[in-house]
Amino acid sequence: GVLAVTVVVVATIAFIFYRQNRKDRLLRKRWSHINPDLISLLEDSELNVISLKIEDEREKVKFKVRRALYDKKIVNLKELKNSDGNFNKTQRIELNALLHIDYYNLTKFYGTVKFDEGVFGVFEYGERGCLRHVLNDKVSYPEETFMDWEFKISVMYDIAKGMSYLHASSIQVHGRLKSTNCVVDNRMVVKITDFGCNAFLSSSKGKTTGPRSTPSPNIVSVMFLKRDASVVQVYMMIRSCWDEDPEKRPDFKKVENCLGKAISKIHNQDESYMDNMIRRLQMYSRNLEHLVEERTALYKAERDRADCLNFMLLPGPVVKSLKETGVVEPELYDEVTIYFSDIVGFTTLCQYSTPMEVVDMLNDIYKGFDSIVDHHDVYKVETIGDAYMVASGLPKRNGNRHAVDICRMALDILAFMGTFQLRHLPGIPVWIRIGVHSGPCAAGVVGMKMPRYCLFGDTVNTASRMESTGHPLRIHVSEPTINILQRTDCKFEYEIRGETFLKGKGTETTYWLTGETGEDYDLPTPPTTENFQRLQQDLAHMILACLERRSRLSVRRKKTHPSHRQEDDEDPESGVESESSHPEYLHLATVDNTLSTFL
Repeated sequence: GVLAVTVVVVATIAFIFYRQNRKDRLLRKRWSHINPDLISLLEDSELNVISLKIEDEREKVKFKVRRALYDKKIVNLKELKNSDGNFNKTQRIELNALLHIDYYNLTKFYGTVKFDEGVFGVFEYGERGCLRHVLNDKVSYPEETFMDWEFKISVMYDIAKGMSYLHASSIQVHGRLKSTNCVVDNRMVVKITDFGCNAFLSSSKGKTTGPRSTPSPNIVSVMFLKRDASVVQVYMMIRSCWDEDPEKRPDFKKVENCLGKAISKIHNQDESYMDNMIRRLQMYSRNLEHLVEERTALYKAERDRADCLNFMLLPGPVVKSLKETGVVEPELYDEVTIYFSDIVGFTTLCQYSTPMEVVDMLNDIYKGFDSIVDHHDVYKVETIGDAYMVASGLPKRNGNRHAVDICRMALDILAFMGTFQLRHLPGIPVWIRIGVHSGPCAAGVVGMKMPRYCLFGDTVNTASRMESTGHPLRIHVSEPTINILQRTDCKFEYEIRGETFLKGKGTETTYWLTGETGEDYDLPTPPTTENFQRLQQDLAHMILACLERRSRLSVRRKKTHPSHRQEDDEDPESGVESESSHPEYLHLATVDNTLSTFL
């Protein structure tokens, strides 16, 4: 009877094992995808696809992470590029083995899903990203708060536990272990991912496995650890992981035991778990305050940079009004002074210059003008081609000072042009005409895209006419401006030009501004009225002579031997001197010119 009972029990157990193994074999042969309706991609595109750039000294890799929602959890969808979803027997066995892996330090595999874009594996998602990202992010995870000795031990211990479990499972090896395949969840627990699925995934570059069947845990040394008396054992263990002899390297079980002892020593210290937690919270709070201060400083610096750019485009009061209310009401000003200037012969200069040379020429001139404008209570309205427009008395009213500041600025600009030289046409004089007028004006911001602070009124037109009817290297000033200057204590010097016809205004009495008593502006000598027409023709001739001289110099430098290069360099200088013997601004060339010039 005992024998019979024993036989029956053994047979029953054998039958149960047989049924279970048969069921397991059948399950391994079958594989079904997760229903796509159960997986919903996150609607926000920024949350759906995340580009994680990881830069290495040897390579730059860009990972694309797709996030979705499955079973009320955020999961990571990893594309199985080498598969169409019809898995063979080997692949089904691997997937079933991967599905049975369930460990705290390994990411969970939920199955596969088939979309129109391809076949994807559904994996547990690490909220804080990969380990390399956490280690490189010194702002969110500073050294003094997170990267202390206990945290480093915990990271290595998590990796060792995960790899020990993986080696004892049917997966046996990882094959692609590196810091980008270790993810960190929201509780700062490190979990290993990207294991298994060898039939789908090719071996990655940069893996840290040793040259033997059981991978060596070199990954534990991804962090620099400071040698200390209390951690000598761990330090020596890490050194042994880098041993050149593979047989001397410890496996992950030994690493796990060593790190476990270190963790136990840390936890068995006088500090309790609660004290440790409070200490970490205090450290995190201090770091958070420092981080907020740092981010606030960065924000203020960026805000100041943006404000500086806005103040360069629009007047200060206008920028403040736009920031506070979003609108700027147009305003009428009883009395302002407006400055206009343009380059005499600009069309001719452009005719003999390349587009880039024209840009460089205007940039050099206007940079000089802008530096002068900064020293006066004026506002640069705009530049249109070679025209330069400045106003004073708006948007901030300044009494009678608007005429004084504009006239002093005009004298400074004229003195600057007396010494200005063109880079591409050395020796060619550059003349400007300046017109100044005072009167009422309306101003406001026009447009929403690239808004401009524009001036309107007859004063603007008259100032423009004062410029166009002026002479080179002269400051043409209207009578209203002279009357304002006479109301101030400043002693400006001027001479009457006489009656001048202004289009739309008729005949007006105008003046030439020549200086200010007690100030030495070193103004260039202007040409006389009688010589103005001949100066117009002479400009084209001087440009042609300069271009011809530059062309000869270029040809001679190509043909001349290097030893004679110094002599050639002296020739152009002598040529310049001979050319300079011709009159510059006031002395006219004696050669007849047949080229017509439009100014």
